[in-house]
Amino acid sequence: MFSQDLISQLASELHQSEKSRVQVEHFSKRFPGMTVEDGYAVSRAWVKMKIAEGRVARGHKIGLTSRAMQQASQIDEPDYGTLLDDMFFEPGDIPADRFIAPRVEVELAFVLKRKLEGASISVDEVLEATDYVTPAIEIIDARIEQFDRHTKAMRRVQDTISDNAANAGIVLGGRKMNPRELDLPWCGAILRQNGAVEETGLAAGVQGHPAIGVAWLAMKLAPWGECLQAGEVVLAGSFTRPVAAKKGDVFDADYGRLGRFEFRFV
Repeated sequence: MFSQDLISQLASELHQSEKSRVQVEHFSKRFPGMTVEDGYAVSRAWVKMKIAEGRVARGHKIGLTSRAMQQASQIDEPDYGTLLDDMFFEPGDIPADRFIAPRVEVELAFVLKRKLEGASISVDEVLEATDYVTPAIEIIDARIEQFDRHTKAMRRVQDTISDNAANAGIVLGGRKMNPRELDLPWCGAILRQNGAVEETGLAAGVQGHPAIGVAWLAMKLAPWGECLQAGEVVLAGSFTRPVAAKKGDVFDADYGRLGRFEFRFV
């Protein structure tokens, strides 16, 4: 396990990288014995650093929810990160200079009306605790290089976890609906980039049902003495591949019955 001094050092590197928009090299290459637990320790230290500077935690994101992404990352479960208040955007203009290498993912967000806690939580309990479900676009980023600058090797899951599960932004739009009024696995979306259909997908791609990840996260937090709180936003995981974005790109997210919205990087 990493020492507390090393955890603090790496968290500071991420913090500076986000501010300077200069990526850092893979932690897992520099420290070959790095574990998933080390990754979460670094991520938590970084989030604490941001909160100490005035940021407010508003929820959580779940990543690596598709089987294909888990196999590519050589893991058998998702990962998670923290949503902070300055990550939230309305549909419309999004400042491109907030990000280093932004990519866009199509998701559903669960907004809770009561807390979820404990070592055993069902999909039905998630639905009962949910105030509403709404379309959400996650903007992921890479403070740690996605590909090593020397070897071109892809970063490992320990790096992604350290990097707050690659979380950088969230765009909420469309309609807010009671999850009981939806057949959630069959909720789908069409993502257009500059007028061209770039991605389509169904929420069933998120472990068969998007609420499964929310239940998993609540159970994963339990050993830390933590839970999902009322009022929090939980991003359930992407059901499309990430789409690279750059300044000038215009995106249109059409979720059918759940609504449609547009955003652009300026």
